[in-house]
Amino acid sequence: MQNILIKDESATGKILNEIMIAIENELTTVKEIIEARVYAEVEAYNQKLPEYFNGLIQPSDTERTLNGFKLRTPRKIDPEKQAYVALDAFQKNGYFILIDDQQAETLEQEILVGADTSVSFVQLTPLVGG
Repeated sequence: MQNILIKDESATGKILNEIMIAIENELTTVKEIIEARVYAEVEAYNQKLPEYFNGLIQPSDTERTLNGFKLRTPRKIDPEKQAYVALDAFQKNGYFILIDDQQAETLEQEILVGADTSVSFVQLTPLVGG
């Protein structure tokens, strides 16, 4: 098991959010990194059900605020739906991922992760999902 720090950055390089995720294998794929990140965010939210959700994908029926995404009706978020939207958005260039300052090209691209691996998600458009 390998822990890596994921950073969300604006197009100008400003860090907007950070989350630590666990990756099962040193050799992983871009798809597995995205899924692990989304599942970690949703799990953390669903355990506490706070007023705001902070994550890569804006859940449906939410309002974007300065504090995150505010759910109109408190509820658990579906991690599979969020992951599906996140994977689809990557393929449609809704955001890109920098791994050790190199842009990830495909979901199947293999990545060797270590303690010093740098992963940044750079969001280009708002993403709405589950």
